[in-house]
Amino acid sequence: MFTTFQLYCTGMIFILIWGLLLWAHYHGGVSSHHILADKDLPEISNWWGGLLLPLLTFFLLHRMKKRIMINKNQESQKSTIPVAIIYGFLSALIYGILLSVFFTLGYSDIPAYMLIGAFLLALFFPIYKAEYILGFVIGMTFTFGVVLPTGVGSILALIGAFLYLCIRTVMLYVISRLLFFRVSKR
Repeated sequence: MFTTFQLYCTGMIFILIWGLLLWAHYHGGVSSHHILADKDLPEISNWWGGLLLPLLTFFLLHRMKKRIMINKNQESQKSTIPVAIIYGFLSALIYGILLSVFFTLGYSDIPAYMLIGAFLLALFFPIYKAEYILGFVIGMTFTFGVVLPTGVGSILALIGAFLYLCIRTVMLYVISRLLFFRVSKR
């Protein structure tokens, strides 16, 4: 059941990204972005997004499917997509769209604060999971293409995994020990 959903989503993303690229081609040309916004570094064309985004979508949906199957103990019954995955995808999608809108409107400080704020969010939410990365990349695709958001999303995912799995765990342990000692003193 999820495999069919995965193929439909990948096909829909394929159609949408190629529609966006063709529209850009006939309305002024497909843009390119310099690596790290440095004119001395090579440019990456947004045409690469036509290949990268469908592959990324298929891969990340496959990761979600594996996680759902592990959580369901590979039951053969029809499974629905967990609400946490839907909320994670939608929240990251909105986050990416807002970041893009603020950047487009010229508020360059707000996107910088939003990226730093993602590290704070990583202490409370597992932003390293596939649904968050996919939502973030799709949300930023119209403004930045696919390659740049994929790179930024990958870096955020790596740092987010460290913060959520390591730092958060240590913080929760320390807090629980402090609360335990506080209660045991009474």
